[in-house]
Amino acid sequence: MREFGFVKKVSAIENAEALDPAVRRVKGIVDTVVQPQDVRDLLHGVPVGHAVHPVAVLLPIGAWIGSAILDFVPGSRAASRVLVGVGVAGVLPSVVTGLTDWSELHEQQQRVGLVHAASNTVATALYAASFVQRTRGHHTSGRVLGLVGLAAVGLSGYLGGHLAYRQAAAVNHAEDVPHRFPVGWRHLGAVDEFVVDEPALRTVDGVPLLVVRNTVGLDVLANTCSHLSAPLNEGQLVVADGERCIVCPWHGSVFALRTGEVVHGPATAPQPRFESRVTDGSIEVMLEGAG
Repeated sequence: MREFGFVKKVSAIENAEALDPAVRRVKGIVDTVVQPQDVRDLLHGVPVGHAVHPVAVLLPIGAWIGSAILDFVPGSRAASRVLVGVGVAGVLPSVVTGLTDWSELHEQQQRVGLVHAASNTVATALYAASFVQRTRGHHTSGRVLGLVGLAAVGLSGYLGGHLAYRQAAAVNHAEDVPHRFPVGWRHLGAVDEFVVDEPALRTVDGVPLLVVRNTVGLDVLANTCSHLSAPLNEGQLVVADGERCIVCPWHGSVFALRTGEVVHGPATAPQPRFESRVTDGSIEVMLEGAG
């Protein structure tokens, strides 16, 4: 079965350069308002290991779906109105987490994300109007506004799915490394090939690796950033929270070289870390759980 025609229209949003001025304005506001870095890390979901935006949307969407069902149940006007109000009141966490994640995406993703956010804004406005109408006793218009709002939520949800499943936003871009890297120790190179504190790129069995030599050994991580696939070997070495770290050159995620753990987002998934050993001046690497 071929995909529906409207899918191509949604995909066309990815290249809609007319959206870029609005993208830049909104991104500028988000970058200015959402501070400091620890707050951004919390909103990205660094402490919990993945994005929290999908969890934050459960309250408003669940409340509004419940309201739509109750609108067709006799004697449920009051309960339906409460759910509409709960949904409107619960929008803020989903907005803040979503915009924070959105501000650190590629431009094609940001264009789709902007339309996604606009659909959510329309839906929220419709539900706010629905709540007002219901409070005034205008239940029929309140129900109609709610149903139209639910349609806007559905469109927004489809666009969110396009972002996540078609454009791979907010997913782990290094997840495939353990499945691609072979089991056991593999040759990396000679020790003399690497300069202390100079990030280097090596490819072993088709998998790009970040190699950083220190005064006592080597730190080896998957080179593809888990956030959006940036080449980490082009990043900068820093010390953060007492750890030697590499900073992603595209969006500024910070990873501990010793463990691969995320020190600062927007990445939420750690980098696969490789064990290393030196035998007769030759370096070998192994990834635990590979294969």
